[in-house]
Amino acid sequence: MTVREYFDRIYVINLAYRTDRRRGIVEEFSRAGMPLEPGKVEIFPGVRPDSAGDFPSLGCRGCFLSHLGVLKHAKQQGLKNVLVFEDDCVISPRFPAEQHALVDQLKSTDWGMVYFGHIEPVGEAQSARLIPYTHPMITAHFYGVNGPTLDGLISFMEALQTRPPGHIDGGPMFPDGAFSFYRGRHRELLTLIAEPNLGTQRSSASDITARWWDRTPVLRQLAGAARRVKAAIKR
Repeated sequence: MTVREYFDRIYVINLAYRTDRRRGIVEEFSRAGMPLEPGKVEIFPGVRPDSAGDFPSLGCRGCFLSHLGVLKHAKQQGLKNVLVFEDDCVISPRFPAEQHALVDQLKSTDWGMVYFGHIEPVGEAQSARLIPYTHPMITAHFYGVNGPTLDGLISFMEALQTRPPGHIDGGPMFPDGAFSFYRGRHRELLTLIAEPNLGTQRSSASDITARWWDRTPVLRQLAGAARRVKAAIKR
């Protein structure tokens, strides 16, 4: 069974104006055998709020609300599980061939969250596998959430927004931080990560911490072209 067959829905978060990232992730999905399909593999409109509120930045709040929106939509749809991508994800060439064994692991495990893409130090196993992971996670560009986990995680993320920054029970923060905070409070939640890592993040203009050249339209286009060449060379 493929990842596309196993997960009820696959979402990729994309801000409407980031057509560059949309093109990139559509190409990634095509190479991985997961073409866009309504009701199965979909673009989820990213959120761009009017203000940062109590979050570290406008982009941080937008990223948080986008991930929360995906999870809430999955719950509303009654999905048994959901796979979430950020639109700057680069899927490993190993993924299409290795995914069947990973799905077999998920099917035989009472998992809560799974990270196929991450930046954690793991081995380079000959055959990809999923290993338990209890430490905090940085990044949330390629992860899955099992249905039974949705209610508690959503409730925590909604409550988090009502508390001040630095609150002992968690205040406004990036979504990966929120996931880690929640997992730390719920040790019974089994988190799995891929060994080796099967998804990195593309070098592209950030909506969270944009550099000065990414704020200028012409320079942004040139920088984007340079990044695409760099990414092609790395493949």
